[in-house]
Order: sequence, then C-alpha cells, then structure tokens
Amino acid sequence: MARTTDGDDTPVPQKLLAAATRLFAERGYDRTSVQEIVEAAGVTKGALYHYFGSKEDLLQEVYARMLRLQQERLDAFADADEPVEQRLRGAAADVVVTTIDNLEDAHIFFRSMHHLSPEKLKQVRAERRRYHERFRALVEEGQASGVFSSATPADLVVDYHFGSVHHLSTWYRPDGPLTKQQVAAHLADLLLRALRP
Repeated sequence: MARTTDGDDTPVPQKLLAAATRLFAERGYDRTSVQEIVEAAGVTKGALYHYFGSKEDLLQEVYARMLRLQQERLDAFADADEPVEQRLRGAAADVVVTTIDNLEDAHIFFRSMHHLSPEKLKQVRAERRRYHERFRALVEEGQASGVFSSATPADLVVDYHFGSVHHLSTWYRPDGPLTKQQVAAHLADLLLRALRP
C-alpha cells in the first residue's frame, strides 16, 4: 500500500478516510470539497482518485468499513458453540458497542446517505440487509427451538433492536451517565426480554 513521503507511515487511504470523516462530521458531506479533503489529508487529488473514484466513494467507505467490522463480529457470534440466547445477546450488545465506537461514521452516514447514487445506495442496503438477515436468523433459530417466543415476528424484533442502534448517534454522549458497555447491556436485555417465552 502506498505511503506518503512526509515521514508519516499512515497509508494514504486511511489518511483520506480520516480527513473525510472529520470534515463530513464537522461541515457535512455536501459542504466539504475534494480539495479540502486532500489538503486535510496532506495528499494530492491524484492520490485521492487513485484510491477512491470520487468523494461519494469516500462517503460510502465511511459506512462500509463499520459494516464490514460489524458483519465479521456478528458472524463470529453466530458461529460460536454457545446456546442461541448467549449468541444473540452477545451480537445485540456488540452492534451497540461497535456503533458507539464508530459514532461519527454512523452519524455521517445517516445524515448523508441520500447523497449516494441509486447504485451505491443499493449496494449499501444489500450489505445492511445481509447483516440484518444473519441477525434475524439467530432470532428465528431461538424461536424455532422454543427458547424465544414466536409471538412477535422475527423481522419486527430485528427492526426494534436496530431502530435503537440507528439512533445512537443522535443522543449518545461519551461523557454521559452511561458507558457504551452499559448502554449495550441495557439494549441487549430489552431485546432478550421482548423474546422471553
């Protein structure tokens, strides 16, 4: 991976993403220029276009990197050799923690996703759907085995939990009364209580 020549060993794509994330969060996607991003990253426009085809590609990657991390972690929870209740609780808490760890990314995306082209938005939605389907499969597994109540359809259970997760960027503050782990535990507990037979 290419490096900058100013003595900084940070890979150029990471520099660009860090600069874009900060600027999108501060100014908004639509009020941030490509020139401002490359100046903040300390690279050229040519470097940006070598790694990302457009500013829109940067926006897509801001969210995609978080989603890749969350998918990898969900797959690990889902594949673990543990009872389904523990796997679902772990996955439900983990998505809260990883969202809070990447709160700026989530905030940028939900505020700016309408700027994505229909094709890029379709790609992002497909990736999110894959995540939600894997999460839903855990709920369905528990419902099929009688561990969880089947009174509420699995789709609604998943939407209930992710509705809470998607709004974290609007209210969670690191200096607030609850740590990210406490928020994660409370939301996971709410989910499991909703599924109790």
